[in-house]
Amino acid sequence: MSSPVIELEAELSNLLLQVRALESKVSWHQIGIVAHDIANALRTKDADNDLHTTLGRTALPNTLTALFSLSLHGGSIPDDAHTTPTLELLRVAANLCLDHDANRGVLLEAGFPQAIISLLEGYAELVSSPPSPQPLPLSIPHLKVIRTAIGVLLNACVGYDPIKDRLLSLEAVSTILKLSTSIYPPGSWQFYSSQEGDLNEAWTLRSGLSNWAWRTITELRDVKDESLLKISPAVLSVLTPTLTAFTPTTSSPPISDVITPDSELYHDLLRADFDTLEETCSLIESLSLDVEDVRSSLARGFLNPDEHDGVPCLQYILAFIESGSYPKSWRLSSMVSEGEVKRMEKSFDICKAALVKSVVEVAGEDINQEVLWDDSTAGKPGGEFVFKMVQWIKEYVISVDTFMGESLPRDDLAICASLSLGNLARREKHAHVLLSPPHSIALVLTSPHLLGPSVDIKLKHGIIGLLKHMAQSSSSPVVHDPLLQADVVRHISQSGIWDEKADNMAEVVQLSAIGVVKHMCGANVENAFILVLPQEQGPTGLVKIMSLVRRSDSVPIKSEGTRVLVNVIKSLWSSEIPLNPSNAESTPETEALLLKQKKKQTAIRLMLTQECASALANLLARSGRYPLLVNEGVVALSLLSTQRLGAPLVLKALLASLVEVGSPASTEPSSSTTSSTRSSPTLATPSSTRGQLPVPDTATDMLIGVLRNVDNPANFAVEVRLNVCSLLLQLGKYNLGEGMKKVKHRVQPVLEQLVEDLKEVQVDGKEGLLLAAAKEVSKNWASI
Repeated sequence: MSSPVIELEAELSNLLLQVRALESKVSWHQIGIVAHDIANALRTKDADNDLHTTLGRTALPNTLTALFSLSLHGGSIPDDAHTTPTLELLRVAANLCLDHDANRGVLLEAGFPQAIISLLEGYAELVSSPPSPQPLPLSIPHLKVIRTAIGVLLNACVGYDPIKDRLLSLEAVSTILKLSTSIYPPGSWQFYSSQEGDLNEAWTLRSGLSNWAWRTITELRDVKDESLLKISPAVLSVLTPTLTAFTPTTSSPPISDVITPDSELYHDLLRADFDTLEETCSLIESLSLDVEDVRSSLARGFLNPDEHDGVPCLQYILAFIESGSYPKSWRLSSMVSEGEVKRMEKSFDICKAALVKSVVEVAGEDINQEVLWDDSTAGKPGGEFVFKMVQWIKEYVISVDTFMGESLPRDDLAICASLSLGNLARREKHAHVLLSPPHSIALVLTSPHLLGPSVDIKLKHGIIGLLKHMAQSSSSPVVHDPLLQADVVRHISQSGIWDEKADNMAEVVQLSAIGVVKHMCGANVENAFILVLPQEQGPTGLVKIMSLVRRSDSVPIKSEGTRVLVNVIKSLWSSEIPLNPSNAESTPETEALLLKQKKKQTAIRLMLTQECASALANLLARSGRYPLLVNEGVVALSLLSTQRLGAPLVLKALLASLVEVGSPASTEPSSSTTSSTRSSPTLATPSSTRGQLPVPDTATDMLIGVLRNVDNPANFAVEVRLNVCSLLLQLGKYNLGEGMKKVKHRVQPVLEQLVEDLKEVQVDGKEGLLLAAAKEVSKNWASI
């Protein structure tokens, strides 16, 4: 004897044949009744009588797909007379595939999930462009059809990749988002006075539909192959309007009293609003982090509303970050506890933080540096986006100054603005605009509220990062003069960022701060004076950097910290002060030059230390993969050797066994260098001909390796090898005793071989210069 449900399946198959042969209201009514009974029977599972597996093996999946298609009568959505049978067919499918992979597979093979996407696309065509803030007008039967259709997709794709993959290929996420956000725009129920049947049922359906939609989207995005997640930037125009429900404006319509605060529905809709906000912010953040097209689209849309069908998406995000506030309705409902309000407030702040990340990512996209920058706005150099970011930083400083214990100063705005501007300030033109009136941002950035020792590390990260990008954008005075006038080097040195207590949580910021002073010292000798010369209180900035280099295990810290020495030495040794003190008349100008000359002499003396020479020798020896760093170390040591007191220090450093530290070979040097650090090119060498040599025992070993230029981890250009000869020649000018004899003993054979190897080269070429330099060193060393 067959099961009643099996008989119902057979009846449904017969009804399919009837409606194919002759369209009949009676037949469709009966289809609704039979499908209803089958769906109800599938609501529960019985281990002894597995109806789900049994029905899945029948013609039911194909019958459902065929009847579903016929129920639309050639349209994209059912007419009012056929919503009931359509709904019941959907219910059967939803219950049939719940927790049942085999049935999910047969439904997919029958094309049922694909048919549902076509249905949802049909409803989505009803959505206006741009989307209206009012909910899409739909009757309760149609709301039930849409909600159940989404329910089928949710049940079908949970943990089942074949259906996920198919739905993603049909851009299901975009369709579901467009439809669900128009059916349930968060907060719209507070201003909606129209009666659509049973108000309670209508809004319960709308909010429940939104919940199922977000659950389905979450499930669809949980795939093994992330290349399938091709979500179009078009979703931004339906996502970002959600933020306006939580961004108060003066033009908001009056709140309706149709749904009262003491009702359960009021509480449920508050919760639905907030759930939608959380999901929206999470998705915007994820798309901004992962999808380049989304980042580019958000930036383009800032100046071109047509990018998102007239929806100002990035403006909505910025407005929410700046002005979004906890809805008053949270505290109006008698059913929302104080604990729940606190939890929602905390999550609300997390939503803002997520969108801060999005804005920073958008500004960080290389192509967006010019897209977000607009020179056409009068009185606002850089445009509206840049102006807003600058204002956020300035207003934060003002708010801290005027804080009276009411609303806390918005450091999140300052963080967002500084990180975003930092990404835009990587070009000289942009840095110059930011540092010039009316922005004049350098003086703001050195405020104790932004760089003081007690400032939160996240804020310092943004501020110092912005300073770094401006400092490294160019060595031009148009950039570095304003930074010097703002006393940036001194303020960073006194910020506490290089103190030992900051080591455990601030390595990235410490490195950025090192980058600022490195570039500034390379651009202007006055900055070197500030970093090196003693202060009124506490150790100098250079002392703090070298202390950090000694105690840090970080290769980038050690490498970049030592490169500060390189730029300081280059600036001090290369700066010329046009003054003859014995003949100079006493004028303010000459007094200033005399003071500058005195500073230079004092600073040079302070650089003549064994610690300085040893640090440079370590940089030289540990950077075999990076000719740029090797060359910097060689040049700096050569300059130190020009001083009689410096030469013995350099010689000792070259012969000393190296302190065991990590090799910079694992970390590339910063590519953003000032012109003074680009003294030699680096040449690419096929990896098949060059391996990784053991770390040398002394810096002299590295000098030998550079001269030989065989079996090195990198190819050393002729200019670098010439600089090594210059260093050796400089050391040979002094009577340095046994130490110099040791160097000669080790290096002389290499020089002789070099001369032999180059004897056939063109005299007037680069290698001819190297040949001459090697001969001159040998000649100079003859008396040693």
